[in-house]
Amino acid sequence: MEEEKNKEEYSVFLRQIEQQRNEDISLMKTVFITVLIVLAVGFIILFFAGNENKIKAIFGDDSHIAKIFDSIVKKRQESPKISSMFSSRKNILLLGVDSNGSNTDPWRGTRSDTIILMNIDGKTKSVNAVSIPRDSKVYLADGHGVQKINSAHALGGVRLTKKTIEETFGVRINKYIIVSDDAVKNVIDVLGGLPIYVEKDLNYDDFSGNLHIHLKKGEHVLTGKEAVGYLRFRHDGLGDIGRTQRQQWFLKSLLEKIQHPDVIAKLPEIVEIANNYIKTDLSGYELMQYALMMKNVDMEKIEVATLPGRPNKKGSTSFWILDPEKTQEVIDRMIYREHEKSELTDVKAGIVYAPEKEHEAMTMKKKLEEQGIEIVCERKSATSRALFIANSKDVSTKYFSELKESVPELRGKQFVYDANKFNCPKSDFIVTLTGNDK
Repeated sequence: MEEEKNKEEYSVFLRQIEQQRNEDISLMKTVFITVLIVLAVGFIILFFAGNENKIKAIFGDDSHIAKIFDSIVKKRQESPKISSMFSSRKNILLLGVDSNGSNTDPWRGTRSDTIILMNIDGKTKSVNAVSIPRDSKVYLADGHGVQKINSAHALGGVRLTKKTIEETFGVRINKYIIVSDDAVKNVIDVLGGLPIYVEKDLNYDDFSGNLHIHLKKGEHVLTGKEAVGYLRFRHDGLGDIGRTQRQQWFLKSLLEKIQHPDVIAKLPEIVEIANNYIKTDLSGYELMQYALMMKNVDMEKIEVATLPGRPNKKGSTSFWILDPEKTQEVIDRMIYREHEKSELTDVKAGIVYAPEKEHEAMTMKKKLEEQGIEIVCERKSATSRALFIANSKDVSTKYFSELKESVPELRGKQFVYDANKFNCPKSDFIVTLTGNDK
């Protein structure tokens, strides 16, 4: 009986994956705010380079940002070139935590809603990001037993979270950044809202948690409160996995917003928010170095993935059961950057397109076939994201870049690695064409 129930739940899950096969598994709110703060520091350094007095005049002699700037100037004088420590790969743990209702210590006893391990390569100026579903069933370090991985922060803070991830996945974490929901809310409000296209109606009320989400499908300028709701919404049948699939538009919109010149005048408020709602062991100098590097990162070269597995429900508790082999495959590819050196032959592809994109889909099909690629899947779907989804470990970002030279219509699409292979498992990659390419 229990086995039949699990099969039914899994069947429902697969149907929901199929309905949303166009969507990527991507970065979440922690990455957005991290990028914002890092770039903000970079803007300060680049905009005010060589003018320490101007920094102090704007932010105040004893302000936190003025002190950071002083330390950075001294570091740069000691070592005018970018530090060699950034020429190697670094793993940074990004955590987004919920609220504990405390005004004294917002970090104590909070669960990590978002867990992302970012691998940053200073040499190639590239970024890989692995999202670890918060419901992942793991052994917590220090004898805390089998629990959801998001419990680690509530039980032992960032130390226990780091240790659990390192022991579970065999990786080393160099630095960490923790962001609270209040950071998202306040930053978006300071920016004057965030334009975004909501791909479907989102409705949910949690009166005990004071979370109310009511967003209609279409164009919006989200307030800070609405942005938090958009990022936290997970009641569309896919739960935590569904929530991780909504965030790339948010990142793109945020990056476009902070590139506007008006943001310079808002930097003092953004830095103040960072002081109150972001916790990190990165120094000001390290933030500056990453900001300088990220300024030159090609967004199309950012590779993202979510640890593969399947859903499982025991009583009222839902778990994400990680697939050991596929999880190791993702870790090897994304964190250790191990790619098998093999020539792709007999390449197979799929095309998923919105009904109004049929003409573009047929053009795409023709151009791919001209490259000797066989189209094995061709489907119409209410797709909401323009993606290049790699289903095979042999399909790398390098292969994607080379293919774009011959098929320029692929430019601008987010590269996603899907080890679960839910989308057309016989294909090496899938291209999605959306009716709204924002």
